[in-house]
Amino acid sequence: MTNQAILIINAAIVNEGKILEEDLLIKNGRIDRIGKEISPPEGAEVIDARGKLLLPGLIDDQVHFREPGLTHKGGIRSESMAAIAGGVTSFMDMPNVNPPTLTRELLSQKYEIAKDKAYANFAFYMGSSNSNIHEIESLQPGEACGVKIFMGASTGNLLVDDDNALDQIFAKSPVLIVTHCEDTPTIERNMEAVSTKYNGNIPIDEHPNIRSVDACYKSSSKAVNLAKKHGSKLHVLHLTTAKEMELFEAGDHEKKITAEVCVHHLYFNDNAYDELGSMVVCNPAIKTKEDQNALIDALKEDRIDIIATDHAPHTVDEKAKEYPDCPSGIPLVQHSLLALLELSSQKDIPIETIVKKTSHAVSDRYGIMDRGYIREGYWADLVLVDPNGKHEVTPESIIYECGWSPFQGHCFDSSIEMTFVNGTKVFESGKILGEPMGKRLDFKG
Repeated sequence: MTNQAILIINAAIVNEGKILEEDLLIKNGRIDRIGKEISPPEGAEVIDARGKLLLPGLIDDQVHFREPGLTHKGGIRSESMAAIAGGVTSFMDMPNVNPPTLTRELLSQKYEIAKDKAYANFAFYMGSSNSNIHEIESLQPGEACGVKIFMGASTGNLLVDDDNALDQIFAKSPVLIVTHCEDTPTIERNMEAVSTKYNGNIPIDEHPNIRSVDACYKSSSKAVNLAKKHGSKLHVLHLTTAKEMELFEAGDHEKKITAEVCVHHLYFNDNAYDELGSMVVCNPAIKTKEDQNALIDALKEDRIDIIATDHAPHTVDEKAKEYPDCPSGIPLVQHSLLALLELSSQKDIPIETIVKKTSHAVSDRYGIMDRGYIREGYWADLVLVDPNGKHEVTPESIIYECGWSPFQGHCFDSSIEMTFVNGTKVFESGKILGEPMGKRLDFKG
């Protein structure tokens, strides 16, 4: 099955700012040819994709697949299965697992775990602490997709709150730095004030006031200033506020400092707390409609370069705890593309922009080899979308180990028909096919 040639005909291929109806031939795992009226090789599977959209598979640069140590929430196998069902063909996993990925040895162990479990292609981040600068300096090219700095509240010793340690990481990291930016002292002051106001019984809709605009801006502006000071390559994750947009350059050109927004911050605003409660509690918090609209505008202006999910599953019982004891995080990889396609029509975001921000720009920013575009010679990581095939999110259709989704009960106007990873069809019509086929991502030197 792996080496079978596949010819996709009559597809509307969305790629590099254009939509063209062409055929695409897959051979030996890669895109062999793109053009009109390609003749199928002997024994090839032919897929007539008339009326369908063929996109490069999404590259999600921010997921928490919970392995090792937290697999009651999710694991590389279960969450990568959900990913391919959503058209995500590559993922980059975060270091806040148990034990935290703070050494090159632990990083290597994660790759060993993934090679037999991942349905999608994979890479892992090195974590940072106040005391592991030697491990970060020792990273070799391609060993980690980046170094993650939690410049805000986190678990264990992954929080970097020592200014000298921060300065050292920004000065010496040999790979891209990615940051979670929230200022812990600001959050703690806000929490104390709100807790006093409500006598400890804090309503959930205070979450964005506790993890406030000022908490985000103070931290993200600090990260940007450190990157400018040292000439660092910086990517600021999951931005949530209108105010932060002033920190990033508009326009589509090569930047040393780039910005990211997550699907849930584009899709939801603080009205969602009334309906979904703790299920949409995440860090940084979902904020106001004005912030939501500013993020969408910044996306169109190319101030925001990448869209990701920050997929972060927790069990239903964990999420049902009273605020603030309910953990922060939302499972999203299975429905991120469908949510973005819905936003595309509702918010006038061209589908070409969606493709650029979820595939092309991720490949470019991280220097991923031969992925993220529909080009001859590239790996055939592809997703076929039926723009008129409705998809209702039911409990039975959810693949996540945690078994829930903030979209449960919602019906999307489009559906994922097929997903291809490394030239193999791994998902079709709601079913996972075969065994894990994901490969370790290769990066340019």
